Amino acid sequence: MLSRSGLSFYTYHIFLGGTFEVAEQPKSESLMSLVKKGNTSSAVAMAGNAVLALCKGGAFLFSGSGAMFASAMHSLADAINQGFVFVGSVLSEKKPTPRFPTGFGRVINIFCMIAVIVVTIMAYETIHEGIHLLQHPVGHTGGLWINIGVLVLNILIDGAILIKAMKEILKEARAPKASGFGLVPAAIKNVGRAAPPTRLVFYEDVVAVLGATLALISVVVIALTNFALLDGIVTTLIGCLMIAVAFRVGYDNMIGLIGVAAPQDIEDKVSQTILADTHVADIQMMRIIQEGRYYHVEGLIELTKGLSLADADDIKFRIQEKLMTNPDIADAAISIIEDDGINSWGKKHADISQK
Repeated sequence: MLSRSGLSFYTYHIFLGGTFEVAEQPKSESLMSLVKKGNTSSAVAMAGNAVLALCKGGAFLFSGSGAMFASAMHSLADAINQGFVFVGSVLSEKKPTPRFPTGFGRVINIFCMIAVIVVTIMAYETIHEGIHLLQHPVGHTGGLWINIGVLVLNILIDGAILIKAMKEILKEARAPKASGFGLVPAAIKNVGRAAPPTRLVFYEDVVAVLGATLALISVVVIALTNFALLDGIVTTLIGCLMIAVAFRVGYDNMIGLIGVAAPQDIEDKVSQTILADTHVADIQMMRIIQEGRYYHVEGLIELTKGLSLADADDIKFRIQEKLMTNPDIADAAISIIEDDGINSWGKKHADISQK
């Protein structure tokens, strides 16, 4: 099987004519080399949200605004999450080892599940505070301009992170570039093909921007009208949005851990690449598993009759190498048999189109 991490994962002792040959072992990876491969968006989001959490926490202590407390809790949860996710993205870049021959790609899903637990706890605390404010409303307590300044800073920072995340989604999904308002629907359409850290940043910052906007509206309305119940309503709503993010991210990473089939258009591109070879008669079986934004290809292809074993092997390796030129394919394992005269791949697509 070909793999981007290299073919020599282990040390092999091969007895040839009375002597032993030892295959070259891969060089050990330094910590800094792994850190450099970590998800940059997560690191930036972690730093930005840590600063925002401190600013909002100070504003809450000064003003007593429940909406500011909820927004501070959300920023703190985001900072902790992104820290977990960045560590996970670093570990997932480790090369395969003899003990873990398929690599560490799904480690990032585990760390994202830890982030889900953190978000859920923070969401509970936020909803609890919101219910308390609904039962015991607190009117305007001062610090209006501090609250407004912090929340505007929140919208600007999280908005910038969100725009970066949307651009990263399009880049990782190999989708056409978009700009302006067209960036939003394009990112939503392709978010499923982005790496887990990028998806997490996207979902959390959507809620962060919405939450900060709602908190800003709440602070201004309460200062002008003394409608104190709005504080509890907005706080509870922000907590519910955090729960929605937890469920969405949890679902995405659960199926990532299980292993999910690649989208149909990815399967079509891979099959076209294989069938483009003049010696390939049919694809009897193919399975493509999506892991983050990368794909693992396994296939059984039928070659035209009359080929020698050496020629058939050359064709197999040629097809594997061609598949590996796609930067989104992590590895490709192709097996070969002789053509059985039955168009298996065409029949499968005909059955799919009838459904």
